Order: sequence, then C-alpha cells, then structure tokens
Amino acid sequence: MLPKKLAFLFDVDNTLLDNDQIVADLMRYLEREIGPERQQRYWMYFEQLRSELGYADYLGALQRYRSEYPRDSHILAVSQHLIDYPFANRLFPNSLDVVDHARRFGEPVIVSDGDVVFQPLKIRRSGLMEAFDCRVQIYVHKEHELDDIAERYPADHYVFIDDKVRILANVKDTWNSRVTTVFPRQGHYAMDEKEVVKYRPPDLTIQHIAQFLDYDLSTLISAGSSTA
Repeated sequence: MLPKKLAFLFDVDNTLLDNDQIVADLMRYLEREIGPERQQRYWMYFEQLRSELGYADYLGALQRYRSEYPRDSHILAVSQHLIDYPFANRLFPNSLDVVDHARRFGEPVIVSDGDVVFQPLKIRRSGLMEAFDCRVQIYVHKEHELDDIAERYPADHYVFIDDKVRILANVKDTWNSRVTTVFPRQGHYAMDEKEVVKYRPPDLTIQHIAQFLDYDLSTLISAGSSTA
C-alpha cells in the first residue's frame, strides 16, 4: 500500500544547480580581477571558513580577503559578480521538470546547507524559490535537523535527493524505511569514489537529475523499503 502523504526533499548545489560550474566561473573571474596569487588567498579563506562553519561561505571569504587587502578595490567588483551572477543559466537540464514530476506525487521542498545571505539569493535568482513555492529550508547541517524538517513538512514517506552520500547515509540511518534516498552522480563530491565507498549505498543512484523523471511512485517507495 502506497503512503498517503509524501514529501520530496531536494538539495540544491550539484543536485539541481551546477555549483561546480559556478565555482569555475568565479575562479576565472577572480584570476582576472585580482590575479592568480590573490585568487589563491581567497580560496584559502574560503576553505578555512568551510572547515570552521561546515558550509560554503563565499561572501564571508570576501570579508576575510578584504581584511588582509583593505585597499584592493577590485574586491567590490567580485562581490557584485557574485550577486549578479546568472544562476538560472546553471540549472541542470530538466531540473524544473523534475520538481514538477515530484509534485505529482507529493510536496517538493528544498533542504539545503549554507549561509543566510548568499544561499537564499542563489536559490531565488536561479528560479528555484518560485519553483518550490517558497518551501525552502536552509540549515548549517541539515542531516542534524531531520526532526525540524519532519515537523515543518510531515509526511508518511520522504524522498531525499542529494549529491552527498554521507548525508544520504545519515538520513537513512535515522529514518530507515520512512525514506528513499536518491543519489544523483553529479559534481565533485558525487564523483569522488573514495568518499562514496565510505558509506552505505543509497537506495537509488541516478547518473543525472533528469533521470529522476523515469521513476514512478511505486518504484521510489519500494526502493526505500527494500534497503532499510
């Protein structure tokens, strides 16, 4: 018997949105604006912050860069580049069709990690905020907030779509047969074989997000139940 109420919980970066390409564009822009040496300094601050905070903080890294180079006026152009970036152009093919497909069966929700300024901006400017009817949750570590997610979006069964097997494994360990985990092999995390094999296999692995369109409701539910 199929569950009556479903929620589809979508990650954003490298799941619906090609974040690797966004980063590559930023790297090229930084090298042009501030040069290769200072570009490396920016990414050093970026990695420091990611280690400290647990999520990517692009604007925070700019602030740290500015503290070291207070007279570098080019940094203002970099800030504007991030804010004005055409994020909608970086949606993976058929991403919005996938959201509509999920809506046929249940409630689609964005569940993302990130900062409280740039991540919402990225989601809004990409068109995802509108596509999800503003059902967007942004956490520091979403895998630790499953009780909050369940309270906000109660469902008999969840489908969790994310490019990080670590997060999918954590969610599966917590929700068991209550969730179907879906792993799109997109982006550098998903293609890191050494990282992928550290964790239990997801319920479903797809090669790109558009492949989600091939799955009907019964297949999604049975995949989660059979691997609990």
